Amino acid sequence: MELHDWQSRFETWLRENHSEHDAAHDIFHFRRVWTTAQKLNTDTAVDWLVVLTACYFHDLVSLPKNHPDRHRSSVLAAQETRGVLMRDFPDFPQQRLFAVCHAIEAHSFSAKIVPETPEAKIVQDADRLEALGAIGLARVFAVSGALGVALFDAEDPLARQRGLDDKQYALDHFQTKLLTLPLTMQTEKGRRLAQHNADFLLTYMAKLSAELKGEYEKLDLEAIQPFIAR
Repeated sequence: MELHDWQSRFETWLRENHSEHDAAHDIFHFRRVWTTAQKLNTDTAVDWLVVLTACYFHDLVSLPKNHPDRHRSSVLAAQETRGVLMRDFPDFPQQRLFAVCHAIEAHSFSAKIVPETPEAKIVQDADRLEALGAIGLARVFAVSGALGVALFDAEDPLARQRGLDDKQYALDHFQTKLLTLPLTMQTEKGRRLAQHNADFLLTYMAKLSAELKGEYEKLDLEAIQPFIAR
């Protein structure tokens, strides 16, 4: 069976069986991660059915960011995916199940599981790229809004004089996680794309800082200098 046939079957299953918890983890997110994964091809041989499957099921279980077991989401998603594939896709090659489950487990930032295979590395990079750039920016505020988190601390938006707290301020998530992602990327192209998109987030921070000072036609480059110098 061709990859596009598997993709069509996976999307049909998800539409019929997967309840979307938020806009950041819907079927379009899965589709985008798969599209990005294909751009991260490496010189190493890759099992693209494993990558495709992990991309579409990596967030089958995605606990809210304020849930105490949030860090276990990827492990739970892998367990659920194994059951789904064995029950609802009996023709899925069982010898690939372990690789699929590992890629799903390792994609998570909070789980801190090291990706051991080329497929897991690609899936992890593709998912993390989704957290950066314009899409990442939209997802941060969409998720934070759903959780009732403030956009930013108007008195100290970049946390220069206070501790970071992304459970209270959405913008703090840039520093607690997003701007660190380029250093975690597993593929060469993933690192380059991640840095490019992280630079976009820095530009947004500079624009926000300028606007809060009443400067609507400028960027407050001084405000982001500490992050560029890292």
